[in-house]
Amino acid sequence: MKFRLLFVTLLLCYGMLVLPVAEHMQNRPVVVKLCYLPHPQILKATSGEHAPTVAGFVMSRVLFYFGTVIQKFQEHIIVRPEFFNLYKTLQGVVHLDPYNMDAYYFGQATFTWELGRIEEVNHLLKKGLVSRPWDPLIPFYLGFNYAYFLKDYQQAAVYLKRAAELSGNPLYANLAARYFYESEQSAFGLAFLETMIRDAKDQSIRKSYEMRRDALLAVINIEKAIDAYKLMYGGRPKELDDLVRLGFLAELPHDPYGGTFYLDTLEKVRTTSKFTKPAENWQ
Repeated sequence: MKFRLLFVTLLLCYGMLVLPVAEHMQNRPVVVKLCYLPHPQILKATSGEHAPTVAGFVMSRVLFYFGTVIQKFQEHIIVRPEFFNLYKTLQGVVHLDPYNMDAYYFGQATFTWELGRIEEVNHLLKKGLVSRPWDPLIPFYLGFNYAYFLKDYQQAAVYLKRAAELSGNPLYANLAARYFYESEQSAFGLAFLETMIRDAKDQSIRKSYEMRRDALLAVINIEKAIDAYKLMYGGRPKELDDLVRLGFLAELPHDPYGGTFYLDTLEKVRTTSKFTKPAENWQ
């Protein structure tokens, strides 16, 4: 009898203690911390030949930490990510193992779109460009950042040209040619495409390059006619039809993408196709 009474008493005490503790644990502030990394040079010196393994372990902690932050967000629990510490940790990972692609990919995916820290990401990627000279993704990321975020089409063209040469991917090549055009380097883009056409082994890829080349040739011919017009009349024509009417062009060049050339408000040669093929024509 005494044993049963003692048992019931202990059970009640346990319930009285557990319920408040459980409620406190459920409502407690969420703490998600990314541990600080020792100075990368010290860590590299102490880890020796195991530096890539250590870098992989640190990178896994970064991914786990960020994944936890995202999970908490989905649970409507706001945890402010330690972005500065994250970036410093990525720098440490790259210092330990410059071949670690996860670090470059994570930096590109997180710090560009989320924070707009394009220069910092490009700084990281340029280290990858040295360490992974065979990898077309690194110059592709750089080219994309310069074009999309920084509007620096000249630099974008340079990096996308490298990505195209490393991969043979026609997408990279066409983007490079487009940004050569945007940065008023149509002739450079044309020379690049001629090289890609020469080296292309696949007929469909060669045809894609040839279409882009023909479009750039059309632009170059129009620009030459505009230069001749300027020499004679001291200014640019209001419309491209003026070039035909006054004899600077026999006819307005054909856009292989199916568009019509025109002058935009900045008097730059554009086309209604935007140098892209209509979706219904793709095979």
